[in-house]
Amino acid sequence: MTKISIKKHQLEVIKSPRITEKATVKAGENQYVFEVTDRSTKASIAKSIEALYKVKPVKVNIVNIPAKTVFVRGKVGKKSAIKKAYVFLKKGDKIDLA
Repeated sequence: MTKISIKKHQLEVIKSPRITEKATVKAGENQYVFEVTDRSTKASIAKSIEALYKVKPVKVNIVNIPAKTVFVRGKVGKKSAIKKAYVFLKKGDKIDLA
C-alpha cells in the first residue's frame, strides 16, 4: 500500500500560500512560498506538501519574521509575526496554486 494518508494535523501545518511578486518569480524557479504555523518543522511541512499537492519536496527552508511596531497615520500599531516556508521542488514538478 503506497497510498498517502492525510492526517488532520498535516492539513493544519500549512496556513496558506504566499502570493506576492517575489513568490511569483520564485515559482518560475520551482520554489514555492507558504505561510505555516509557528510550531511546524521542516519534516512536517514536507509531509504536508506531499499529502496536499502530490509532489515530493527536495528541500524546505524556514524563515521566522518577528513582530514589528509600525507607525501609520499618527497611530502606533503592530504587525504580527509569521513563519514562512520556502519549498523547493525538482525540475518538472509543479504546484498549481490557482
